[in-house]
Parts: sequence; structure tokens; C-alpha cells
Amino acid sequence: MIMHPEEKDNSFIKGRGAQINPKNHFLKGEYGQDHVEGIDDWEENERKTQYIYDESKTIVNTVKSPDVGMAFSLNPYQGCEHGCIYCYARNSHEYWGYSAGLDFESKIVVKHNAPQLLRKYFENKNWTPAPVSLSGNTDCYQPIERKMKLTRQLLEVCLEFRNPVGIITKNALVLRDLDIIQELAKLNLICVYTSITSVDEKLRLILEPRTASYKSRLKVVETLSKNNIPTGIMNAPLIPGLNDMHVHDTLKAAAEAGAKWAGYTIVRLNGAIGEIFKDWLFKTLPDRADKVWHQIEACHGGQVNDSRFTTRMRGEGQFAEIIRQQFKLYCRKFHLNESRFEYDLSQFRRLKGNQLSLF
Repeated sequence: MIMHPEEKDNSFIKGRGAQINPKNHFLKGEYGQDHVEGIDDWEENERKTQYIYDESKTIVNTVKSPDVGMAFSLNPYQGCEHGCIYCYARNSHEYWGYSAGLDFESKIVVKHNAPQLLRKYFENKNWTPAPVSLSGNTDCYQPIERKMKLTRQLLEVCLEFRNPVGIITKNALVLRDLDIIQELAKLNLICVYTSITSVDEKLRLILEPRTASYKSRLKVVETLSKNNIPTGIMNAPLIPGLNDMHVHDTLKAAAEAGAKWAGYTIVRLNGAIGEIFKDWLFKTLPDRADKVWHQIEACHGGQVNDSRFTTRMRGEGQFAEIIRQQFKLYCRKFHLNESRFEYDLSQFRRLKGNQLSLF
């Protein structure tokens, strides 16, 4: 039985994943609370989301890792308010001068000129059309997107230039842009993946505190499928002892909703994420924390992280092999991954002036 940690510990920070803000290892100094009476609203300040508007110079990133399934990624936001405790992107927040802990989910960098930068990127004669993945690092449909609409504008640019684009998200807000996504789908220029880690809503509330419910995410899959939009799910990460036993039900629900493909990774706790996750685990699920922690280690050769390409995503050892075999079996049972999706790269166009037409 999973109880919400607020029921057990009044010090638990409501609505956040990380419960600590570890030191940024790039910085020599750090700030802390030495005297409680000196800062009356310290805890409240830590919980409130701040938005930092950045004048970015580039927006498309070349992905050199051979095991992530993308060549180019684009992230209109850095940091993510969803607060998923396991998120591999947490470490990247340190490059911006912040912590991978609470800072990652409460100090969100907004790249407000992202659409203009993407248009400039496509206009460059050296660009060869290739799929660009939205949310390669942080979710492009996190809460601030409702106001900023940067992701919607980025999709409009992709449609203008007929450049293929991929999306992965945990937020039902993606359906707001169904009109543009449908036009891209007609041209075979888009594939949308929904991240669904489990079907246990009580687990979601502590694992991914500010994300859409699993029911809402399955509705996203259903809606996309009914509108003939290529769609799949990422059942990731799988965390031994937490959600690995939910794979059958998750894939079954996804297939029934209309998903055609499914993928998975095994959790790896690299960099600062190890400390952040362990703190959360022992505070939130103390009765099973040791077991979960040791099973994660068993998947990575006695560590909680393995940086070797390919192996880092799938793990190794007995637990990892059991997960791999089960995932493969259930995909076959529910007719997932029976075909491959291929983008149409031939439609890219680079037009001059204002001759671009959205529809």
C-alpha cells in the first residue's frame, strides 16, 4: 500500500519530487539555511516556481549518443515543473548554474525566442532535413507551455518547412495542438509518444507529482490514434520494485487505447540524481527503500548508474533480463512494435519571404 508522504512526514515538500537541493558541483560556493530566524519564508520560497527568460543563441542540439533514438533535439524549456524524481535531465540544470534538485523543478528557464531560432536554423542552406525531437531533455508541454505556446509555434515552423518532428510528453496539453499535429500527420511528418510509467495513480502522485494522470495520458493516446496520428508510449523508466510489475497492465492499456509502439529503459541514477533519488526513496517509501535501491544496483553491476552506451539504458544481470523478457513478451501479446514508422524527408522546403503556408 502506498501512502502519500504528507500523511507520514509533515516536512515533506508538497507537490515536489526532489526533497533536497544538492550543491551544484560546477560551483565553488553554495547557499544554505544557517539560521532559521534569519529567513522567515525560506520553505515557501523553495516551493514557488520561478521562470527565467533566456535569450538563447541556438536551439537545435546534435545528439551524439547512439542509443537514444534521435539525431537532433529541441527543448524550449530547461528544467521541468513536472518534478519526476528519476529524471535524467536533472543534471543538465547544473550547466545553468542551478541545482539538480528542487531548482530543477522550481526554476524554469524559458527560451522565449525558440521559434525564431528554429526558423533561422531551417533557413540555413547547410541544414539537411532530419527529424527533430521535441522533449529530448525536458518536457515541451510542461505547465508554462499553456501560457507561452512555444511548442505550438515550433510545430508551426516544422509544418511551414515540412520538416519532420517527434514529440514525447507526459502532459495532456499536447491535445491543444491537435490541429497542427493532424496536418503534420497527413504529410507523414510526425510521431507522438506519451510517457506512461505505470497505471498506479497513487504511485504517480509521488513519482511524478505535477504530471497528467495516467488516465489522461491514455486518453491522449486514444485521441491521437482515432485521428490517425502515429502514436506510441515510453514505459520508462522501469524501476525494479516500484513499477516493473506494472508492465503488463501498462502495455495492455496502451494497446487498447491505440498505441502502435512501446519502448522502455531501466532507471539509471547518474550524477546528482543518485543522491536526490535515494533521499526521496527513503523518505517516501521507507518500508521498501533498501530492496528497491539494491535491485537498481543489481541492474548496473553493483552501482546505480552505468554510463556505457546501450547497456546504460537496458541494464544487465538477472533483474534486467527478466524485465527485458517480460517487456518483449507483452509487446508481442498486445501487438506492439509490429511495424516501423518512417518519416517522409522528401517534402522539406525552404521558401523565401512570406510565401510559407501553414495549411
